[in-house]
Amino acid sequence: MKKTLWLPATVAALLVSLLACSTTTFDSTWRDPTARTLDLKGKKVVGLFVNKNEALRRAAEDAMAREISAHGAQGVPAYTLFGGDEIKDQAKVRAKLESMGFSGVVVMRIAGKETQVNYSPAVYGGPYYHSFWGGYWGYGWGYAYSPTYLTVDQVVKVETMVYSLEQDKLVWAGVSRTVEPTKVDSFITELAKEVANQMEKDGLLKT
Repeated sequence: MKKTLWLPATVAALLVSLLACSTTTFDSTWRDPTARTLDLKGKKVVGLFVNKNEALRRAAEDAMAREISAHGAQGVPAYTLFGGDEIKDQAKVRAKLESMGFSGVVVMRIAGKETQVNYSPAVYGGPYYHSFWGGYWGYGWGYAYSPTYLTVDQVVKVETMVYSLEQDKLVWAGVSRTVEPTKVDSFITELAKEVANQMEKDGLLKT
């Protein structure tokens, strides 16, 4: 949970409202330099969220499938194809995906969680700071308040792997971090969009 210390009320309210919106960035990405550009228009692509919590997995895969479909493919949540522990049976999963003509799989897995401390010190500058007796002494005591901001954010790290079943290889991978994710749907949707944008930048996904 986010904590805010030594913060004027109005500034605190603004900061909390800004941080309530999760922000996703990538720590690292990789693409197979030999992989062909993916043209997924109209093709079947599975969205798979690796997690033991079934409710969380379903919500995430629904969000993944929607985002995959938004980019022209036919996104399908893995849970609609494989129930319960069936998803862990490699032979069954492979046979079914091949028989149904799936072209790719997008896999996401939470890789870790960490606490991020943000500290914004006061700015020391201007004419009042150059002299202790002639400047700062009077100014400092005249404005003796603490405009220093300290926030503690929760950061979720997720690894995303994109496999081409037609090429039978990993074609793109990335490790992302999202600050203060709130709802699963919005979190996964934002992450899926960032993955697609990054793949486009990397020249792997047709726009």
